[in-house]
Amino acid sequence: MSDNSSGNLSELSGLDFAAVSPEEFARIVKGLSARELGEVMHGDLRARVLSEVFGRMKQQFRPEAAGQLKALIRWKITGESEEVYETSIADGACTVSAGRSGAEPRTTLVMGDADFLKLVSGNGNPVTMFMMRKLKVAGDVGLASGLTRYFDIPKA
Repeated sequence: MSDNSSGNLSELSGLDFAAVSPEEFARIVKGLSARELGEVMHGDLRARVLSEVFGRMKQQFRPEAAGQLKALIRWKITGESEEVYETSIADGACTVSAGRSGAEPRTTLVMGDADFLKLVSGNGNPVTMFMMRKLKVAGDVGLASGLTRYFDIPKA
């Protein structure tokens, strides 16, 4: 591991995620390899990262882009354990909840930790990830392919 990437790893593990801008988060993720991202996504740090990323979805939601869209998106992040979050888009609003509800999602996205971080930080192309089977989609593939336009995704 290079000095720069180990610096980025320790930078990520020491972060107060609530104080990090989406752009800064994107820069940190861009500086880490998939292996390094996988290494950092364990235990308490993994829970903090996932909680912060999903917690920001409401603020990064673009209601004007979503229009009248009504959809439940289920996210399954695999790795150390499978974590499930759901994003509900309806009436120009976005709500996020941890865990699996009894509702039927319009689409389900399944990916590993590193690929999830790349996707939500603007460092991964969802179409490429899908074609390379790093992102699996069940249900409405059209909705899944257009999800990025409903959120302000930072660029590193």
